[in-house]
Amino acid sequence: MWNDDRSLLLSRVCVTVFLIVLAATAVFAPWLVAKTFENTDMAGSEALVLITVYTGCIPAAFLLTRLYILLRRIAQGDVFVPQNVEALRHISWCCFAGAIICAVSVIYYMPWVFVTIAAGFVGLIVRVVKNVFARAVALQDDADHTI
Repeated sequence: MWNDDRSLLLSRVCVTVFLIVLAATAVFAPWLVAKTFENTDMAGSEALVLITVYTGCIPAAFLLTRLYILLRRIAQGDVFVPQNVEALRHISWCCFAGAIICAVSVIYYMPWVFVTIAAGFVGLIVRVVKNVFARAVALQDDADHTI
């Protein structure tokens, strides 16, 4: 039967898979970019794409590690704690950093605009969830101090 523990485990496995894919992407980026653009009119822009990819790997790796730690804390029963609010704040800023990196990359490759919009939107959603968590932490703290 499917339950919360299995769902959290699946989420942690998915985050781990994404970390592995991110690492593989960083390792194979030169080959992937060369193969992607070898028969297009973008030939010669490989260096710019590599700069975007490698710059974007930094906030992506930080985001995934923070997400894994957040999921581990939730699995341990620590849900509405200040550390989770801080983790969500960092995750949202990583999304916004990715959006900025992609927005700058629109200068040389217009389709980055779609990633910019998606990353900014996800950052906004995570920010709202962070605000809900912050409110829940405050309410729980008030309840804990009520006699």
